[in-house]
Amino acid sequence: MKLYVTRHGETPMNAAHRVCGRTDLDLTEKGVQQAIEAGKSLAGCGIRRIIASPMVRAQHTARLIAREIGVETIETEPRLIEQDYGIYENTDWDGEAFNRNKRQFAVRYPGGESMLDLAGRLYPLLNELKAQGGEPTLLVCHGGICRMIRTYFLDVPNEDYAAFKMTNCGVLEFEL
Repeated sequence: MKLYVTRHGETPMNAAHRVCGRTDLDLTEKGVQQAIEAGKSLAGCGIRRIIASPMVRAQHTARLIAREIGVETIETEPRLIEQDYGIYENTDWDGEAFNRNKRQFAVRYPGGESMLDLAGRLYPLLNELKAQGGEPTLLVCHGGICRMIRTYFLDVPNEDYAAFKMTNCGVLEFEL
């Protein structure tokens, strides 16, 4: 089964280079256009199932993509919600402390989740999708979620994990 993974379109916090995390924001006009373009680029992939994070930015992105590819129903999956970055919420995403914490898999962001916590909720979801098999599926989620999903399919050293930045509406493709 083909699994496609995309990050939501740009939000005001993304545009300001801030850690968005659990702040529930909608898309900017640029983010809307990114989602429409992502939908156009995915139109020939045969995607018949879209599963999205419950957050506003992911739901809006999913609706725009669905319209472009002709999918009528979007499933909402709470496990795709963005990582809880704790005290780093709304800080500069290039901040030294935030990025140092990102390399520590077993250490929670103060007041938030660790990467192990994140894998603990995402890997079971991916295992379920794998067991279900079926038609090409698109997950519409967040940068931190995309980063962790990659580790399900690829061996990713901690430094590479921390350095990976998913672009808004960039698309990853995997065989599940």
